[in-house]
Parts: sequence; structure tokens; C-alpha cells
Amino acid sequence: MDLEVDLLIVGAGPTGLFAAYYAGFRDLSVALVDSLPEAGGQITAMYPEKMIYDVAGFPAVRGRDLVAGLVHQAAQWNPAYLLGRQARTLSTVDDKLAVGLADGGVVRAASVLVTAGIGEFKPRPLPAGEGWLDRGVVHFVPALSVHTGQDVVVVGGGDSAFDWALALHPIAASVTVVHRRATFRAHPPTVRQVRDLGVRIITDAEVLALRGDGRVAEVELGLKSGDRTALPAQAVVAALGFTADLGPIETWGVELDHRAIVVDSTMRTARDRVYAAGDVAQYPGKVKLIATGFGEAATAVNNIAVALDPDAHLFPGHSSNAG
Repeated sequence: MDLEVDLLIVGAGPTGLFAAYYAGFRDLSVALVDSLPEAGGQITAMYPEKMIYDVAGFPAVRGRDLVAGLVHQAAQWNPAYLLGRQARTLSTVDDKLAVGLADGGVVRAASVLVTAGIGEFKPRPLPAGEGWLDRGVVHFVPALSVHTGQDVVVVGGGDSAFDWALALHPIAASVTVVHRRATFRAHPPTVRQVRDLGVRIITDAEVLALRGDGRVAEVELGLKSGDRTALPAQAVVAALGFTADLGPIETWGVELDHRAIVVDSTMRTARDRVYAAGDVAQYPGKVKLIATGFGEAATAVNNIAVALDPDAHLFPGHSSNAG
């Protein structure tokens, strides 16, 4: 399938979805491409049930609800979604940017906005969990209800581990956090919340083995003291972080800085008519928040609109004045 649009957005996470809305507001035809099968990027893939607390206007919003709102907001402009399709190559053909997809399709665009977040990510495996994936071992929790009444062991010491412990505590029969160190990378207030709930936390311990008949039923831990102990568990959440890279985007002729794309104040990259916004974009003083990505998306799209039509105004007015 070939397609021609004013703007191709590479990455359908929150920043890309808001950029799609704003591109429509600027009267640009737009398509979004993402290797994931659903819109929402990292939120949909990793923590759709988690509460997010740092989006302006929402004291707290569940991940999947934020994504649904962004999709609904963009829908008024009918963006084209090319999901489950990886963007691989970027070339210039007849004064258009041609993005080649992994399935052989080509999208021709007047401009490209990369909102790929952290890029393609893979969860770090739990060594003792080999062979148990989807038989009780999971890396993410797409639906909390699946773990209702279960004994859940969460392995890890970062934000994700403690976020899952908070989310699962109200519905699971028990939640235990296991970490190989005595200190945590997680946000200290979140750790305090988990402790205050009475969630069991076992430190200086590692998972030695999983046991069960077809599915996980028990987790064996090795303690720093040399002792071993077993915990009942019908689910093990391996929240050990992930590895990520930009994949083919690294070959697109943009300047990179630690797996992020260097941009100027207009969100423009080193390659003509290619812009970046959200976590994938890098500049001095950058703060990686969803809220930051929303502002960068609007900045990028407004500058793209002027680049495509020099007679256009950089600031189009407030959306509340439209209609």
C-alpha cells in the first residue's frame, strides 16, 4: 500500500497522536506509522493500566484512558494509521520524502516527524524464567483483572516494579516485591506507598527457579544469607527494565546523541524537512515527560506548516477560537 500525505508521523505514542491532532488543526493531511499493532506506543505496550500523574489537567489518568482520549481527539481529522508496520528507509524522490516500510509499502510525504519515543524496546528476561513466558511469567500487565485473586511476585527495584505492586495490591491475593539489592531505583515516594500498604518486600534476593505443572505455582528465592525460601505464585511480573534502540531510524541522516535525535528550537533535525519530538528528541535542558512531548509536537507541527507553506503563520491562533 502506497500513500501520499503532507506529514508522516513515525511513532503512534502520545506525542505522535497529539501531533496528528495538531497537524489536522493546521489543515495538513497526516499518516502515522508504528511497528506496534496498536496506537499508544510504550503506554499501550507496557502499562495501559497504570495511573499517570504528570499530565496537565489530570490529577491522575489511567494509561489506556489517556491513549483513548488522544485517539479520539485526533480522529476528527481522519489521520491514516499504518500500525504493525515498521518504517525502515528514508530517501528523497521527486522533492518528496519517501519512507519505505518493512512490508514493501512506501509513504511519500512533504515532511516527516519522528515521535518514536525510546525506539524499539525489548524487556530484559528473567534468567530463571526461561520457558515460563506466558505460563505465569509476564513483563507487562495489559489487564489487571487477569491477576485477580492470584499470588503475584514482582521482580525488580525500579519504578515499573513498584507501580505494578501498587496497581495489583487491591485485587491480588498477595503481592511480593523481590529485588536483588537493598536499595531501589524507584521513586522514593512510590516505595513508601508500597511499604505503607504492607506489601511484602524481599531484598538481597534473587529468583533461582520457578516450579509448577504447566504454569507457575511457586518461586524459589536465594537469599544473601545463603538460605533459600519458596513463595506461592500464580504470576511473576519480571519488571527488570528493557533495552531499546532506534533501529533503522539511525540510518536516516539525523544527528544522534545517546540514541536520541538532536533537534533545534523548532524541533528540526539535521536532515531537511525531518523533525523530531517527544522522548526521541534531544536538546540542552531536555526533560522527558509526556507533557513535554505535547508541547514539542505543537512546536514541530507549526514549524512544519510554515516550512511547507511560507505564507502560513507560525502561530495559527488558539484552537478555542476555531469553529
